[in-house]
Amino acid sequence: MATPKIAGKTPIAVELTEGQKYSWCTCGLSENQPYCDGAHKGTEFTPMRFTATETKKVHLCTCKQTANPGFCDGSHKSL
Repeated sequence: MATPKIAGKTPIAVELTEGQKYSWCTCGLSENQPYCDGAHKGTEFTPMRFTATETKKVHLCTCKQTANPGFCDGSHKSL
């Protein structure tokens, strides 16, 4: 499996809206971090799609090293 590019070393705070669908970038190549912009095309990566279960502020991962895909778990602190 390929290693994703580290897109950033800090998470991005976003407001998720209940019922809205999101596509989190897994490759690190997107210019629209933390969301997918299709830059993964031609790689083995695919975005992680999810639907927000509630409206709330979260921190989405940009280092792509999280053990909780999509969401920051502090992994960037060891980079």
